[in-house]
Amino acid sequence: MKALETRRNAWFAGLLLGFLVAPVMASTEAVVPDGPLSPESRHENIGELVTQFIQKSHYLHVTIDDDLSSRVMDRYIESLDRNRMYLLASDIAFFEDFRYDLDDVVKSQPLDPVFDMFSVYRARVRARFEFALTQLEDEPDLLVDEDYQFDRAEMPWATTTAELDELWRRRVKNDVVNLALTDKPWEESREVLIKRYSRYLKRMDQVKNDDVFETFMNAFAHTLDPHSSYLSPRNSEEYRIQMSLSYFGIGASLQTEDDYVHIVNIIPGGPASIDGSLGPEDKIIGVAQGSEGEMVDVIGWRLDDVVDLIRGPADTVVRLHIIPAGTLPGNANKEIRLTRGQVRLEEQAAKSEIVTVPRDGRDWSIGVIDVPSFYRDYRALSNGDKNYTSTTKDVKRLIMELEEEGIDGLIIDLRDNGGGHLTEATALSGLFIDNGPVVQLRNSNGRISRLDDPDPVARVAYNGPLAVLVNRFSASASEIFAAAIQDYARGVIIGQETFGKGTVQNLYSLDQYLQPEDDRGFGQLTLTIGKYYRVTGESTQHRGVNPDINLPSPIDSEEIGESVRDSALPWDTIKTTRFRPGEPLDNTIQSLTASHSQRAKEDPNFQYLMQYIEDDRELRSHTSISLNIEARRADRAEDLERALELENERRKALSLEPVLSLEDLDEEERPDVPLDQAAGIVTDLAVMREIEAIPAQTAQIRP
Repeated sequence: MKALETRRNAWFAGLLLGFLVAPVMASTEAVVPDGPLSPESRHENIGELVTQFIQKSHYLHVTIDDDLSSRVMDRYIESLDRNRMYLLASDIAFFEDFRYDLDDVVKSQPLDPVFDMFSVYRARVRARFEFALTQLEDEPDLLVDEDYQFDRAEMPWATTTAELDELWRRRVKNDVVNLALTDKPWEESREVLIKRYSRYLKRMDQVKNDDVFETFMNAFAHTLDPHSSYLSPRNSEEYRIQMSLSYFGIGASLQTEDDYVHIVNIIPGGPASIDGSLGPEDKIIGVAQGSEGEMVDVIGWRLDDVVDLIRGPADTVVRLHIIPAGTLPGNANKEIRLTRGQVRLEEQAAKSEIVTVPRDGRDWSIGVIDVPSFYRDYRALSNGDKNYTSTTKDVKRLIMELEEEGIDGLIIDLRDNGGGHLTEATALSGLFIDNGPVVQLRNSNGRISRLDDPDPVARVAYNGPLAVLVNRFSASASEIFAAAIQDYARGVIIGQETFGKGTVQNLYSLDQYLQPEDDRGFGQLTLTIGKYYRVTGESTQHRGVNPDINLPSPIDSEEIGESVRDSALPWDTIKTTRFRPGEPLDNTIQSLTASHSQRAKEDPNFQYLMQYIEDDRELRSHTSISLNIEARRADRAEDLERALELENERRKALSLEPVLSLEDLDEEERPDVPLDQAAGIVTDLAVMREIEAIPAQTAQIRP
C-alpha cells in the first residue's frame, strides 16, 4: 500500500508541473482530483466480505489476482467513460499504475486508488461541461458541412485538451441541431442546454462516496459475469420497492448509459406493457406531468431523480419524450402519454385469442396463448388459498376454453417474456410432456440436480399441433420451457434465437453479515451461483434456444443477448439425463420450413418486415451524423418518405388504400408478422396431422 501512496503522491506533485508546461507538453495534461470524496472504513469491510462470497460461492470459483485486477480496471474505466469523451490518454496512463493493485485493495486495503481515479474523472467531466457552457455564448453556424462522431467507444483516447475541445464543440453543436429539428429557436435551445449542462455540473457535486464505491463494485462484479452485481444501501431499498410492486409508476426497469436513461425491460401487467408504445432500449430524454405540464429535459440526470419524476399518484398522467430504440441521436423522437398505475399480478396473467387462417377453402382456428411472464402468487399459496394465481393454472384453463371453441392448433407466445419463477417453468412444461425431467441445474460445487415435472397429474388433455413462439427477449424461464418442448419433440419452436440467460443468481443481504456503524446499512450482493442445462445436457447459457424455424426480427441479436456481453459465462454441456422424447420431428420441420418459405415469398407483410429490418440495420450502422441542419432535415424527410413508401407498397400488395402519412395508421393496422407466420406453420401441422389420420380412418371402415 505504501508503494501505491508513493506513486499517487508523485503523480499529484507532477500535476502542478504539468499545468505549468501545458502549452508545450499538452499530451501530459492532467487534472488534480478535487472534492472530499474518499473511501470509508465500511467500504473496506464490504469489499472484504464481497470477495469472500465471490471466492466461496461464485460459479466460476474466481481467483482474485492480478489477472482479474487488470480486467476490473478496464471495466471500471469503461463504466466511467465508455464513449471516451472525458478522459485523456495521460489519465489512462496514470491509471495504469493501479492496474495490478485493485485485487489487493478490494480484498483488504484502503480503496484510495479507486477514489483517486474517480476524482480525476469527475474533474474532467466538470471541465468538459464548463467548456460546453462557453460554446453557448454565440449561436453556432448550422449550415457548415461537418460531422459529429457520436460513437467513440472504439476510438483512441484524446491526447490533448484541444482535441477534447473540438469533440465537445461538435457535441454541443449536435445538441443544438437536435433541438432545432424540433423547431426550437436559438434562444430557447440555448436556455435548454444551459440548464442541461449546469445540471451535469450539479450532478457531479451530488456524487456521494457510496456512489463511487457502488460504481467500482459493479465493475468488479460485472467482470465476473453480467448478472452478478452490487447495490448500495440506497439502491437496495429501491430494489425492494420494485420487487414489492407496491409503487405507482409506468412498469418499466431503467438504467443510465452515456447520459441517457434507457428502458431495460417492460414489466408485464404495468401501464407501459398495456399501452405498448414503450420498448426495451428506448431512451427517455424528457418527462412531463399531466396533460399540460412542461416537458423537463432529463438528459444527464441521476437515475433516481428521473425515477422520482416518472412515479406519482395512481391514475395520473405522465408524458415521456423518447428516442425510439435504434434511431440516430435527434431523429424520430416521439412523445408518449401513460397513466400511472400499480403493477398488479392479475394484469400479468396469460391471455388467449383465436387466429383464423384461410387454407384450401376452409378456415382453420389457431389458438394463441400469450404468456408475458412466469408468475405465481406465493403469498396466496402460503396462506392456503387453493385459487392462487399462477402461469400454469391460467394456461391450463385457457387451453380448456380454447378446446371448447374447437381449435385446430395451439401457439404458446413467449416473445418478450424475460422469465420468472422456475417452478412455473417446470410446471408449465409438465402440461405438455409425460412425467420426466424438465431441466438440470449445476451449482458452483459441480453438483447436478434434476428438476422434474412437479405435478404429472396436471398434464392437459390437449395433444394437438403445438408451437412455441420466441424472440431475442425470451429469456431464462422462457428458455427452459422452450427447450423442454423442443427436446421432448412435443412441438415446434418458431422465431428468433432466444436471449441465452442460463445462469442462476442468489441474493445476499450484507446487513446480515456486518455490524452497522450507523443506519445506512451495507447494501446487497447478487451472485451467479449456478447454470441451467437442458435434459440433453446442453446449456441454454450464451447460445439460448435455437428455433426449429427461424423468423426475421427487428431485434438485432448482435446487439441484444447474452452472447454480446464479453463477461458472459460460456456455453458448455453436461451428461444427458434419462428422458423419453417423442418421435423426432426432423422430417416434419423440413417440410414445414419449405412450406413457410414459399408462403413468405408471396406474403406482402413478410416482405415488408424483411425490408424494414434491412433499412433499420443500415441506419443503425452509422457512428457519425451530419451537423448541417439542412442535411439533417433532408435525412429525416428521406427516412420518413422511405418508411411511408414501404408501408404503401405493403398496402398496395394487399389491395388496401394508401395512407398520406404514417400518423394516419392505426396500431391495429400494423401486422404481427411473426404471429401470422407462426399461425400459418401451425396450420400446416394441423393439415399434416389430418392427412396422416385419413389412412387410419379408412382402415377402420373397411369390411
